[in-house]
Formats: sequence, C-alpha cells, structure tokens
Amino acid sequence: MLIRPATRDDAAAIWSIIGPTIRAGETYTLDRDLSEGDALAYWFSADKEVFVAADVDGVVLGTYYLRANQAGRGAHVCNAGYMTGAAAMGRGVARAMGLHSVDHAKARGFRAMQFNFVVSTNERAVALWQSLGFDIVGCLPGAFDHPAEGFVDALVMYRAL
Repeated sequence: MLIRPATRDDAAAIWSIIGPTIRAGETYTLDRDLSEGDALAYWFSADKEVFVAADVDGVVLGTYYLRANQAGRGAHVCNAGYMTGAAAMGRGVARAMGLHSVDHAKARGFRAMQFNFVVSTNERAVALWQSLGFDIVGCLPGAFDHPAEGFVDALVMYRAL
C-alpha cells in the first residue's frame, strides 16, 4: 500500500469513498445531501493536507486529511479526518492511514493530535484510535443524531505526539 499526497486527479476516486460515507450519515456531521462539488471542496479546503492510500495497482482505497485543529496559539495540535472505501474495509487501510498521519504530523512539528467528534457507535474507529494511543478525553452526550440509533454520544480523543 502506498500513502501519498492527493491531487485533483484523485477527486473522482475520493468522491467514490467520501460520497457513500456522507450519504450514510453514520460517522460524519456533514449534510447527507452535500453535493459532490461541495464535499470535495470541504475535503480539499485550503487548510488541509489531503492524502490517499492506494493499492499496488494504484486503486485508491482510502483518504485522509490533516490540518491544525485551531488557529494561533492552538495550532500546535492537529486534527484529521479519515474515510475508507467499503471494499477496502478490514484490510488495514485505516490503520495504515492512522499511522501515516501520526508520523506526518510529528514531521510537520505538531505536538498532539485531537479528534473533536468521534461518533461513539463507530466502534471500529474508537478501537482503532485507542490501539494507536489515543485516549478518550471527553464525551459529548447525545451530540450526534445517528440515522438509525437516534441521539448518540460523540467522543473527543487525544494523543500527544
């Protein structure tokens, strides 16, 4: 697997991953009806570095972004968002992107990484982040309106780098 910076040439592949995730409405707070153009504009916004994980044939399996979590005096803590294509689930793509993002964040000089809103019902993600050294440092009770589960908690997760 190769993890590399994304280019605009990756937009269709990225949309094929983030589109279904956004439409499902189970893990991101984004509007489920977000257009392709608006979703890609969000993912590729100027404050983010975007990466893709591709197999040996160049097929994009997942994508993530990295950015400062806050401006100014909080800019030493980064934030990231990850999405994996359905066909790639269970193949270690998210773990590889997580490890890559931690290493890249360290290389960029960030001192910590914080996830502001991990939906508690996304148990695979919570377990993955914990296995990579992230702690749950906060819980936002009923902060996420899950399409099947109703109002569920959102977790704040943090790791020093």
